[in-house]
Amino acid sequence: MAEQWRIAGDFLDFCKCRVPCPCTFGQPPTEGDCDGIIAYRIREGSYGDVDLSGLNVVGVARFEGNIWDEDVRADLGMIIDERADERQREAIQTIFGGEAGGWPKVFADVLLGNMLGLEFAPIELEIDDDLNSWRLSVPGRAEGSTELLTGPTSRPGARLAVLNAPGSEAGPGQGAVTYGIATTDRADMFGLSWERSGRSSKHIPFEWSSEDEF
Repeated sequence: MAEQWRIAGDFLDFCKCRVPCPCTFGQPPTEGDCDGIIAYRIREGSYGDVDLSGLNVVGVARFEGNIWDEDVRADLGMIIDERADERQREAIQTIFGGEAGGWPKVFADVLLGNMLGLEFAPIELEIDDDLNSWRLSVPGRAEGSTELLTGPTSRPGARLAVLNAPGSEAGPGQGAVTYGIATTDRADMFGLSWERSGRSSKHIPFEWSSEDEF
């Protein structure tokens, strides 16, 4: 019998698209193709009796065309927090690989193309409580930093929030999408490499479980 599981946390990305990333609106990438860093912080969660709270997962992805089209798939390489013990690593791979059901299974079935690799490394992930900025570091592999998107009519203390996004990468029914501008976006892993700034970055709170149905 499959284990019951639930995880809740934060989804982040740093991508090639201009702000706002059109993928979240179910549209093709700005330049027709995209590559970027995705990251997940598990604030709390478990797989059976395995506690996953506080662990992180990072990936790099690339694809051409609208990722939501049925014939488009993303190539993906993943890094799991090296702090995870053997049981935690197995649980994270089972969940994020789609074997345990829920949104990760939809992601794997509908969006995932070639797996570029899986590794374990230290991951540093900081997210301001007010989402004014967020930062990611996988030393020697990936770096990202973002400042909240604001403009001439932004109200002090109020952040941009997109509700019910039609292409939410964290799945349907998740929290508001908050956009920022990446001040750092650098990666060199699994054969993918870039260094840029000034492009799109976003935050989406998520909560997934084995009880979810799609």
